[in-house]
Amino acid sequence: MNKILSFGMLISMLVTGVIQLQAVNPTACGPVPNENQLMIQEMESYAFIHFSLNTYTNQSWGYGDEDVKLFQPENLDCRQWARICKTAGLKGIIITAKHHCGFCLWPSAYTEFSVKNAPWKNGKGDVIRELADACKEYDLKLGIYLSPWDRNNSDYGKPEYISYFRNQLTELLTKYGPIFEVWFDGANGGNGYYGGANETRKIDRTTYYDWKNTYALIHKLQPKCAIWNSGGDRGDLRWVGTEDGYVGETNWSLMDSLGSESWNMLHYGMENGNKWVAAEVNTSIRPEWFYHPNEDDKVKTVPQLMDLYYNSIGRNGTMLLNFPVMPNGLIHPTDEKIAMEFGNAIKESFAQNLAADKKVNVSTACGRTIQLGAENVVDNKKETYWQTDDTCKTVTFNIDLGKPTLFNRFMAQEYIRLGQRVKSFNIEALIGENWKVLAEATTIGYKRILRFPAVKARQFRFTITDSKCSPIISNIGIYNAPLFLNAPAFSRNQSGEVTISSNDIGPFFYYTLDGSNPDSTSIHYTGPFVADGKVEVKAIAYDPATGKSGPIGFRQFDVSKKNWKLTGVTDTKANAIFDGDPTSVWHQKSDSMPVDLVIDLGNNITICGFNYLPDQHKKSAGIITSYEFYVSDNQADWKLIDKGEFANIKNNPILQVKTFAPVKARYMKLCALKNTTGDHVAGYAEVGVMTE
Repeated sequence: MNKILSFGMLISMLVTGVIQLQAVNPTACGPVPNENQLMIQEMESYAFIHFSLNTYTNQSWGYGDEDVKLFQPENLDCRQWARICKTAGLKGIIITAKHHCGFCLWPSAYTEFSVKNAPWKNGKGDVIRELADACKEYDLKLGIYLSPWDRNNSDYGKPEYISYFRNQLTELLTKYGPIFEVWFDGANGGNGYYGGANETRKIDRTTYYDWKNTYALIHKLQPKCAIWNSGGDRGDLRWVGTEDGYVGETNWSLMDSLGSESWNMLHYGMENGNKWVAAEVNTSIRPEWFYHPNEDDKVKTVPQLMDLYYNSIGRNGTMLLNFPVMPNGLIHPTDEKIAMEFGNAIKESFAQNLAADKKVNVSTACGRTIQLGAENVVDNKKETYWQTDDTCKTVTFNIDLGKPTLFNRFMAQEYIRLGQRVKSFNIEALIGENWKVLAEATTIGYKRILRFPAVKARQFRFTITDSKCSPIISNIGIYNAPLFLNAPAFSRNQSGEVTISSNDIGPFFYYTLDGSNPDSTSIHYTGPFVADGKVEVKAIAYDPATGKSGPIGFRQFDVSKKNWKLTGVTDTKANAIFDGDPTSVWHQKSDSMPVDLVIDLGNNITICGFNYLPDQHKKSAGIITSYEFYVSDNQADWKLIDKGEFANIKNNPILQVKTFAPVKARYMKLCALKNTTGDHVAGYAEVGVMTE
């Protein structure tokens, strides 16, 4: 009777086009993560702490000859570090136990270059012990950064150093409890003190450290510890090719197990790689890793950190956020404030999953609907998932939110214990009678988050358009995150198109061109618009969910650059100085200074000043410090109009504005006399003039 009933039910479901099958046990699709990699991925975000002797010398890297007596953090409080990290939502702390200078923050038995010979606590101090205790108190995991390069040790570059290195590693992995990650910096060899030799030493990083046996030591002493490494020796986690806090929009957690690393491999992973090596996205809350007083006003803002969050965790990576510790042993109050606000912003953004426990229908392109644990994708549980034994690689999840609902964020997770599968997908909302595409993306992996302007809809659709194997989805989330309503920013390219933007995705922009203050009844910004010549643009960011708007942003654009041309330059990349994008840059190289930049303004105009924006990247080049400014009617007879320096431009590379008495000219020449590094390069992000 049961068999007959079952057969009848099957016939009925075939007629209606709906098949309800029991769960199957799918096989893995390609490489899968080990337990340590899963642990790291589920932590999502954790902290770096950079603190060493070079904190006291204001250097990025110590040379190895620093005086141990400099180390005197009179107010050191690792509990403060842990409290800040915990409040920020971070799950662990990795400490620079030994940076390149070789100074050890613990009383190592194998060197005198450590805290045991510092005046701090009369040589009885141990930073690693204090941090381990603080992490235990605040329920944080402890990680260790141990630089393979040691600019102090006299044996560096010799076989004897490897024993020294492993002895120190053993100390750190046996005296401080569980370690969740060991971090080996990619800097290997160069000039250093080396016990007084003061020379340059080079090593073959592919063989010198014998990573195979070093890894075996770690696995023996700390079986539940993940390994980060850079180079041909694949650890559990990889660098993503940048320290700016983002990984590629396409991000596979796979790499080739052998061979050299390319930037593309690091940044995007490899769809068909043969080893699971997840992306760890490291960046600092300040421009540099160690503390420098001149960066107290350069701490990243909460919107900037949230942008990095979406571009790291939201792209199938983990986020490693660094805090530089001050010489007194504390994290700076500004960093603390921002970190806590950042933690709150994350909580508020994902406080309520609007899709939780809602009705889900699943369909495929194979001509029938399959419901195999569809409710699992909205149960907020990482161990449950939707699966199918079907070979279809195109799947659609239709979620009924129950009522018209406002939302602006989407999250999806694959069940990565069975591999990373999804190659592309899109999301849609039913607006009226039509489906509107909200966003399209590629990989998912452990977690993918998409941002888009808020929409109000009851029906939501998530479609996987391609997959390596049959998709297996663990969780789907829909959220309405609070928006950052900062004053908008403006740029105008050479053709006169104005772009309005902010460091959040979702706010509406309203703008005016007549000098009046904008509100929600002003012109709605839908994309770049042409506003050539002299014009003032005012705009506000507006949240349609709350009806609130932010402060007014404004920008006065001067004379059009549409007809501007560089003379004597054939490099097409040079147009970056006119494109209105402060992140694009052109470097003009020469055999010697001065370096001349000559611009044809297209016609005779009256100018009363010029502006210069230097390279805005962290490792900037060609920042001009001294200059001369000339004008000409015929490009033959030049008249010197202004000369001087851009004061403090190295530490504060902002837009430089110089004014002078009005003068009519067809050509201008900016002559770079010196730059911050003393070489023969002049770098330009943007160059412009002011008119009367």
